Amino acid sequence: MTRAATLIPGDGIGPEITAATLQVLDALGMRFDWDEQYGGMTAVDKAGTPLPNATLDSIRRTHLCLKGPLTTPVGGGYRSVNVTLRQEFDLYANVRPTKTIVPGGRFQHVDLVIVRENTEGMYVGLDHTFRIGGERRAMAQAMSIITRAGSERVCRYAFEYAKAHGRKKVTIVHKANILKATSGLFLDTGKRVAEAYAGTIACDDKIVDNTAMQLVIRPDQFDVIVTTNLFGDILSDLAAGLVGGLGLAPGANIGTAAAIFEAVHGSAPDIAGQGIANPSAQMLAAAMMLDHVGEGQAGNRLRGAVETAIVKDNVRTKDLGGSATTAEFARAVAHRA
Repeated sequence: MTRAATLIPGDGIGPEITAATLQVLDALGMRFDWDEQYGGMTAVDKAGTPLPNATLDSIRRTHLCLKGPLTTPVGGGYRSVNVTLRQEFDLYANVRPTKTIVPGGRFQHVDLVIVRENTEGMYVGLDHTFRIGGERRAMAQAMSIITRAGSERVCRYAFEYAKAHGRKKVTIVHKANILKATSGLFLDTGKRVAEAYAGTIACDDKIVDNTAMQLVIRPDQFDVIVTTNLFGDILSDLAAGLVGGLGLAPGANIGTAAAIFEAVHGSAPDIAGQGIANPSAQMLAAAMMLDHVGEGQAGNRLRGAVETAIVKDNVRTKDLGGSATTAEFARAVAHRA
């Protein structure tokens, strides 16, 4: 049976890396009934808004989306399209696997997953400026919202993810030594969740600044990290830097009613249309989507094909030290699929 899914090619290099990914999915024999929709600047040009109702309605119907990078228009009161999607569909868990693929780098044994709470924390939008003594923007205030329910579900997701994927340990990352109310609540909730997995999944906790240092000293000590929204945003980009950058960084946004899979990097308008973009992150996001719909064997084949094309066939785009075009890389991965 062909599964329905929403396809948002995206802005900039998005259409190029998405087309390359669809080529590889076809080579795998994975068929989807794609409902192509628009978002970001492309949607503004076509529908006058970065997130049209038709796009939202499509995701509500299919509950599944493969999305290219989107550009939120500057000015005009537009809110981040990605943040809006996460909150609209309550995509509470952002999942970012990081694994060494390219040989020769400083870190050759990185294999970790960061699970980031996706709907609370500093990104709830409670960010204000105040006028004091007649001076505009004299003071600014941002409020972080952490709930026990939100913390519980993302921590439980992290432990269940570890259990399902053969992982051994979950590290709860926090700043409870300073942010005693908000980060303290997250830590306390995570420890309560961990009790249900005692003897199956190990658990420890680390302060976020120490975590950042440890990631660049000995990243192999980490397996699954679960943390709050802002910390996860920062640490996941740091982790991507250990393995060659965002060109190899896929992401999944998981909720109870929908899931959106994406390349983590931006739309890179400076190289759009040149045929040199690295589609690896989008392909690896598609592999996560295959896992999500119960096609784990195909997902593993796709990840293996990307790795084989890069390592054994030495087919690499410019950002990975090679000269392959997007199309050449796609053909190499499709051949190995």
